[in-house]
Amino acid sequence: MAQKASISFEGKTHEFPVVQGTENELAIDIKTLRSTMGLITLDPGYKNTGSCESAITFLDGEKGILRYRGYPIEELAEKADFLEVAYLLIFGELPDVEQLEKFHADIKAESHVDEEMKKILDGFPKSAHPMGVLSSLTSALIAFNPSSVDVTSEADLYHAIVRLLAKFPVLVSWTLRKKMGLPLDYGDDSLGYVQNIHKMMFKRPNREYVTNDVVIEALDKLLILHGDHEQNCSTSTVRIVGSSHAGLFASI
Repeated sequence: MAQKASISFEGKTHEFPVVQGTENELAIDIKTLRSTMGLITLDPGYKNTGSCESAITFLDGEKGILRYRGYPIEELAEKADFLEVAYLLIFGELPDVEQLEKFHADIKAESHVDEEMKKILDGFPKSAHPMGVLSSLTSALIAFNPSSVDVTSEADLYHAIVRLLAKFPVLVSWTLRKKMGLPLDYGDDSLGYVQNIHKMMFKRPNREYVTNDVVIEALDKLLILHGDHEQNCSTSTVRIVGSSHAGLFASI
């Protein structure tokens, strides 16, 4: 028999279904609360609200649990790299060798950022906060990529995914190099995804680039750990904006 939760108000009691999540956590389905009782809920910061059903990420900070698509984060950090984890989060399964190679090749094909973007970056002082600069550059991408994304088209969505994964490392590295007073770099398509991020961020103009495996591995694990963070405020915000079919970069 399905579980139900009762809510009483002004002498009237109504029952609401209890739903079970992918990790057996329970939630009260209150979508009819307003129509049946004339009430809504107040939950600042979405700290106690699930805005949708999702099987992507389970997070329990109090117990130190983080799982992507059912995989413990410890296992992914040990055995997978960031691009594999990104694929897992987006498509629901870890890629095979052929799928990963195609994914990476498609990302590299979209990695060019228009040279005019450098003029926008020049307008920021070195003291500007990196997140403010990155947010502004992301918004500026709308002007250079004005086409909309048809959310019912798998091809459109795939292209949007690889375009986002391709251009963000460039913008992130440019933001850092601007702050450090270094010339902007496009990296090297012969490198792996995270290795390329490392080169774009830290390559010195007067020195030959040398990979630092310790830093690259740390960066890879850092990106994996921050790859997804369940239905928090920022995730909910992107979902709300995206639900209006706003452009990709406007939503992000």
